Amino acid sequence: MASNLPDESFRDSIATIDKEGKRAWIFPKIPKGKLYEKRKLLSYFLLAFLFSAPFVKINGNQFLLFNILERKFSIFGNPFWPQDFHLVVITMIIGVVGLALFTVAFGRIFCGWFCPQTIFMEMVFRRIEFWIEGDRGAQIKLSKQEWNAEKIRKKVTKWVIFFIISFLIANVFLAYLVGSDHVLDMVRQGPFHNTSTLIALIIFTCVFYFIYAWFREQVCIIACPYGRMQGVLLDNKSINVAYDHVRGEGTQGRAKFKKGEDRVAAGKGDCIDCHQCVNVCPTGIDIRNGTQLECVNCTACIDECNSIMQSVNLPINLIRYASEDEIVKKEKFVFTTRMKGYATVLVILTGVFFGMLFLRNDVEATVLRLPGQLYEHKGDNISNVFTYKIVNKTMEDFDHIHFKLVEPKGTITLVGNQEVKVKKDSLTQGTLFIEIHPAFLTGDKTELKLEIYNKHQLLETTTTNFLGPRSFN
Repeated sequence: MASNLPDESFRDSIATIDKEGKRAWIFPKIPKGKLYEKRKLLSYFLLAFLFSAPFVKINGNQFLLFNILERKFSIFGNPFWPQDFHLVVITMIIGVVGLALFTVAFGRIFCGWFCPQTIFMEMVFRRIEFWIEGDRGAQIKLSKQEWNAEKIRKKVTKWVIFFIISFLIANVFLAYLVGSDHVLDMVRQGPFHNTSTLIALIIFTCVFYFIYAWFREQVCIIACPYGRMQGVLLDNKSINVAYDHVRGEGTQGRAKFKKGEDRVAAGKGDCIDCHQCVNVCPTGIDIRNGTQLECVNCTACIDECNSIMQSVNLPINLIRYASEDEIVKKEKFVFTTRMKGYATVLVILTGVFFGMLFLRNDVEATVLRLPGQLYEHKGDNISNVFTYKIVNKTMEDFDHIHFKLVEPKGTITLVGNQEVKVKKDSLTQGTLFIEIHPAFLTGDKTELKLEIYNKHQLLETTTTNFLGPRSFN
C-alpha cells in the first residue's frame, strides 16, 4: 500500500557524506545577485574591522584585546581586569539572550551574514577557489581528472594561497590575545627570537588551513552548536530563507518549464525543478525540503531562483525571507509574546550592564590581612601585617601613592618604606603594617577603613579586618 506521507529521507543523511559513509565534496555554483552583492559589502566591512581592530588604539588602549594569559581585556578601548569579570559574564549573557531573540525573530540570518566562519569560507577562500579552479562544472571536472600538470598547478597554487591567508588570520588572532604591540615587536625581532610563539602560530595556521581547505562547510553542519539551537528556538512565525511551497508546488506539483504552457490551468506550481537552488547552495541542501539544520541562510538560493524566474517570465521571490505562517496563512510578521519576553530580558540585562559599567571604579584597591599571621605586640600597640594590591585601569601614571587610616586611629608603615607607584593600565602590590592601640579596638576583629591617595587625589576607599586580643583587661 502506497504511503501518502511526504518523503523525509533527506533528513537521514547530510550532503557531505555519501552512501558509503565517505566524504562527499560540495561544489557550489558561483552565486550572483542583489543579495550576494549586499553580503559582499557587509563581509568586506566586517573583515576590515576584524583585521584592524587589534591595531586601533583609543586613549592608548587597544580597541579589542582578550589577553587571557595576563588577564587583561580591552573592549572598545575600555580596559577590563579580573576584578571586572562580572561585567564580562553579563556581557556574555546579553550576547546569548540577544542571539536567542534574533534567532526567534529572524532565524539563522546571523550565520549567513555575520558569522566569521561563513564570511571567511564564502567571501575569501571560496572566491579564491572560483578564481583558480573555475565554476561548479570546472571544479567537478578538475576533481575527476588525472593528476596532470594542470591539476597540480591549480591545486598547489590554491593550497599555498590558503596557507598564507591562514597564517595571516593566525597572526591577527594572536594580536587579539597578546596585544598588537607585542606581535609587532616579535615581527621586528624575527621568528628565531620567539620560537615558542612561532610554533603556536604554525599550529593555529594549520588549524585554520584544515578548516578552510578540508573541513569547510562541515563546521556549520557538524561542529557548530548554533544550528542545533535554532531547532529549539524557531517556530512557524520565525523568518527564514524559505521556499514558498504553496506557490511552488501548486496542485499538481513542480514540473519542468514548457514554453507557452499555462501552468496555472495545468495546476502546476511555479517551481520548474531546475535544481539550481541546490547547485548554488554551499552546504548542498535542497531548500525545497523546508527548514533544515544545514541551512545557514546565506540567500544564494534566493538570488539564483530569482534569476531563473525572471528568465522564464514568472514572479520572483519563490524563495525568500518568510515565515511558515506567511507562506501558508499569508500572515505578516508580528512581534510575538515570546519575542517580547526575550526583548524584555535583554533590555533589563543591558540596563544592569550599563549601570554597573557607569559605577565601575577606574582604580581598585584591596588590603587583606596576611593569611596565617597572628597579631603582634609592638610596645603599647597591636600590629597586623597586610598585603595590598592596587589596580590602575586608567592611562595615567600614579607616582605618589600613600595610604591613610580613617577609622580607627592608628599608623601605617610600608615594608621597606618604599614609594608606591602604579603605572598606567597596570597593578602593583606589596606589604604594610598597621599598628593600633588596644583602646581603639572593638574586639578580636575590628573593621578598618582606609583611603588610598595619589598626592592629594583620593583614588579609592576600602575596608579590611584587624585582628586583636579577645580581652584588653
